[in-house]
Amino acid sequence: MDKPSADNIFSLPSDVLADEPDRKFINALARGLDVLRAFQPGDGFLGNQEIAQRTGLPKSSVSRLTYTLTKLGYLVYSERLEKYQLGSGVLALGYAFTANLAIRQLARPLMQELANNTGTAVGLADRDRLKMIYVEYCAPSNVMTFRNEVGDRVPLANSALGRAYLAVLPHNELEYFLHHIAERNPSDWPELKQGVLAAKTQVQNQGYCCGFGSWEKDINGVAVPLVMGNQIYSFNAGGPAYRLSREFLEREVAPQLKALVRNIEATLVRY
Repeated sequence: MDKPSADNIFSLPSDVLADEPDRKFINALARGLDVLRAFQPGDGFLGNQEIAQRTGLPKSSVSRLTYTLTKLGYLVYSERLEKYQLGSGVLALGYAFTANLAIRQLARPLMQELANNTGTAVGLADRDRLKMIYVEYCAPSNVMTFRNEVGDRVPLANSALGRAYLAVLPHNELEYFLHHIAERNPSDWPELKQGVLAAKTQVQNQGYCCGFGSWEKDINGVAVPLVMGNQIYSFNAGGPAYRLSREFLEREVAPQLKALVRNIEATLVRY
């Protein structure tokens, strides 16, 4: 298996990248899924060269994979542009996932209520490789400045969402992720590590962590992790820094977000 370059944002720290091969692992399937992951919200059409650059796969391999995925309905090919976009097959898979995600169905009304009451955008995210991906997102009904959507991703290492996730990982798993984050961000690593460890301490002591300009300089937010067996989710609440001060988020929003998460946790335990 060709190892992706260190700066490839789609590469995943996992056993499949280890020196010892996994005989049960199907490389062709993994590469096909990498091609689908290359498409991000707002991309539209991508050519084979762009996909190859994003995935770290050889262009010749990408050409065969995009042809196959088009035949299966997961990609649509434009002869005029000579490029691809995601097809309805991907939509069907995504819809099946979100429709059957019990936590999403349970959380949405509570998240919308919190968003309306606090004027913050409230998100629910799961980990996707070295990023967090929103599986639910609620904006205040009377505010039009929030721009995230379900399917959007934020960095694992410098967002409150990601740091809340990392904060509750077992020590060996945390070290594993920190190793791969350091490899991909050598120049920013000291600052990133400090932020992750500070967030871990804050979650342990206060039940939430903060992100004040750590991901985007004009965005403030707080996040709370939810651990359900082997599954970890993160909830966040935040928005533009000019509207949401640190004091307001920590004093007013964080306690309500923690209560929301504990409420969901108690309900899921009864399922």
